[in-house]
Amino acid sequence: MVVRGLTALMRGAARRPLAASILVAVLVAAGTVLALQLRPTAATETLVGKSSDSYEATQRFYERFGDDAVFVVVREDLKYLALTADLQRVLGLEGCLSGNRPAGVVPRGGENGPCARLARTKPTKVVFGPGTFLNTAVTQIAEEFGREQQRAAERGASAAEAARRLARSQGKSTAEARRLGEQARELVNAEFTRNLLLLATKYGVTSLPQLNNPDFVSNIIFDDSRPVGCPKARFAYILPSCTTALITVRLNPGLSEGDKQRAIADIRAAVAMPDWRLENGKGTYVVTGAPVVVADLTDAITDSIIWLIVGALAVMALTLALVFRARLRLLPLVVALAATAVTFGVLSLVGASLTMASIAVLPILIGLAVDYAIQLHARLEEERRAAGGDLDRAIDRVAAAGAPTVVTAAVATAAGFLVLVLSPVPMVRGFGILLVLGIALALLAALVLGTAVLAGTDGRRLPDGGPLGAALRGAGELVVDNPVGRGVRRGGRALRARAARTGRRGLALATARPGRVVAVALAVAVAGWAIDTGAEVESDIQKLVPRDLPAITDLQALQESTGVGGEIDVVITSDRLTDPAVVRWMTSYQDTLLKRFGYSAKRGCGKAELCPAFSLPDLFRSGTANRSRAQIEALLDAVPPYFSQGVITADKRTASLAFGIRLMSLERQQEVIDVMRDTLDPPAGVRAELAGLPVLAAEANAAVASPWRRAGTLIAGLVAVALVLLAAFRDRRRALVPLVPIAFATGWSALILFLTRIPLNPMSVTLGALVIAISTEFSVLLSERYRQERLAGHPPEEALRRTYASTGAAVRASGITAIAGFAVLVLSDIRMLRDFGAVTVIDLTVSLLGVLLVLPAVLLLAERGELVPARLRRGTRAGAASTGRPRIPLLRRKQQVATATPGEGT
Repeated sequence: MVVRGLTALMRGAARRPLAASILVAVLVAAGTVLALQLRPTAATETLVGKSSDSYEATQRFYERFGDDAVFVVVREDLKYLALTADLQRVLGLEGCLSGNRPAGVVPRGGENGPCARLARTKPTKVVFGPGTFLNTAVTQIAEEFGREQQRAAERGASAAEAARRLARSQGKSTAEARRLGEQARELVNAEFTRNLLLLATKYGVTSLPQLNNPDFVSNIIFDDSRPVGCPKARFAYILPSCTTALITVRLNPGLSEGDKQRAIADIRAAVAMPDWRLENGKGTYVVTGAPVVVADLTDAITDSIIWLIVGALAVMALTLALVFRARLRLLPLVVALAATAVTFGVLSLVGASLTMASIAVLPILIGLAVDYAIQLHARLEEERRAAGGDLDRAIDRVAAAGAPTVVTAAVATAAGFLVLVLSPVPMVRGFGILLVLGIALALLAALVLGTAVLAGTDGRRLPDGGPLGAALRGAGELVVDNPVGRGVRRGGRALRARAARTGRRGLALATARPGRVVAVALAVAVAGWAIDTGAEVESDIQKLVPRDLPAITDLQALQESTGVGGEIDVVITSDRLTDPAVVRWMTSYQDTLLKRFGYSAKRGCGKAELCPAFSLPDLFRSGTANRSRAQIEALLDAVPPYFSQGVITADKRTASLAFGIRLMSLERQQEVIDVMRDTLDPPAGVRAELAGLPVLAAEANAAVASPWRRAGTLIAGLVAVALVLLAAFRDRRRALVPLVPIAFATGWSALILFLTRIPLNPMSVTLGALVIAISTEFSVLLSERYRQERLAGHPPEEALRRTYASTGAAVRASGITAIAGFAVLVLSDIRMLRDFGAVTVIDLTVSLLGVLLVLPAVLLLAERGELVPARLRRGTRAGAASTGRPRIPLLRRKQQVATATPGEGT
């Protein structure tokens, strides 16, 4: 059934080459248009599944308090920032970022400016910073002073009226009663004044509360026990140092990636407006934070890898011209590009986004598609020569003998990638599914487009090759009929000759001492497997990207100024959040963690791994030991909602404890998070969970980088490949023999990676599956071609020589082409891409050389029955003798060796 289907598909493409080519071209054009609409995403659901506790906790935090914070770092000495007109400018910027637009007022920058856009789109949930804090403090104090003054006046009036009534009841005159009433009023006013002075003395307020009053502002924010111009420790969330202020912008939850990108762009544009320029201290602004870094890094890597892929395609085209000895040498690359365009078009059509993992699919898919196209192209050309130029007969033979093997290898390769759906990280699961889809489309493109183009350019089939043939021949003459083209041809011949000589020497070694070759290969693989569990995984974002990337530079500026580079939130849910015991637990938990990770109010953040951020206990740090629940709730009610909404919901059922965390590797970040979780011991009736992008990123990295999970993925991949081969061949030995070099290759690549000291990273850590995939492709193609040569009656050594002269040459061509393409990534200035390229080159090289060298030895040992221990081998021989099974394990028919055609038995 498979053979009939392949024959019909290839014959249809060969008989109507122009129609088939036009159909594929239309699909490619549609796929390209759709693929160009893909937008990169780093949404939280790409890191952790929606059913995970961390994801659900993070979503609850976002819904109640806003998305991960965007920070505007204000770098200026606080004595200038707080005590001059610069404070008014910062206040204006905060109002612009919040999107608050008074009725009838044109925002700064005009109706088309960033402030107006922010006011229209309302992307921010809450904005707070030094300007808003001090302005709110002034307003609140003034309003409270007015209320107290009004209450004092009312008490004075009541006291005066009571004194007058008492005097008249005692028979005193009206004038005397009025005098006594005024005395009573003055006594009440004197008491109010005395209480006001006591409060002013206690809190250091010596002048009327106004934002432009330096004495008032100084008394509010500066600490007399610290150097001049340094803030009080309790204001660290807005004034983290003597030279830095912090504006926190939390975006609304549920914004699409596009809306979030536009909001960040508007925030940057607003900060850059001349209206807010800091003039007195020559200060500057920096926009940063996790959402900004993730967005910029994703864009940078996406743009970089696209340009690098363009370079890789050029290198692959040149390599194909050098190493692939066939007509239309660049056809496999055209087929690969067509399959890739359609694959990413389908990705766009189903509404998916472009994650970091799906970007990594691009070069892998191109390499696999080139291999399928080369295999079918080379086999079709070989069979056409054998058939005297009869293309129909050649197609029949390829559909019967060559194509089923390629299909089997592709399905086995897809099965090896499909095990990635077991990953707990959604974008890794998407990586595996997208590769499976791409492999299917690449195989289909190779069968249809490759056959159609070869048929359309066949001079025997169409007069003069038809218009397609004439066009392609003309283009070929332009390319090759010049000094450069002739030089390329000469270089190609030399390179192919050298590769052939190297292949012959390797084949001679494998056939001369197969047992020793397999033993050495096994020993090397075992060493690699043992070492792989300790392989280093680099996850420090500062080391994976260019040091001068603006987003990272800004994030480093945030850490230099504040001591932190991100924020971890503890979401606390209970109907008794204002219970003194619960408040004391929150304060104790926060203090315990800060002390454990190196923070103190005296030293500040410094090199501490955790620092305090704006949290619920900051609203009543004056102490809650002797306060009742009613008093705590009264304190919360007195806090302006503009501030309290950032740490507690209006129903007082959900609160936030926030911690700033330094930039560090995700591995160390996960260790800190584990300690935070282990230390959580909330009172009865209180639920506490960790949330935030740093938590999700660290957990995703831990899941992907786990050596035992990587080992489990490799074992699952090998099992999946074995099951596919068993189902396809229905012969245990025929299916399992090609698996030997495949399994060995996983250990070889691990050992070489260890020796070269190239660390894995979040992009390359899953590429162990690539070793299985590429090794499967090479091993199955070669072993099946060897089997066909043995069925044709050739002795083992001759069958191997013929296999490596035909299919082996195509394997070398596709392998070298893919290696050359990936090698271009090594030139990237982004270390993540550079290491990804290096790891992939190593994996491909090991897979190619290892299979080419070890597979012949394995095939010979299997035929001799020496691939298993002697005890098991005796049982196998006895079984063979009793059942009449031939001594050549790869053959299933005892009497057809001399008469079978190459297509039989496949």
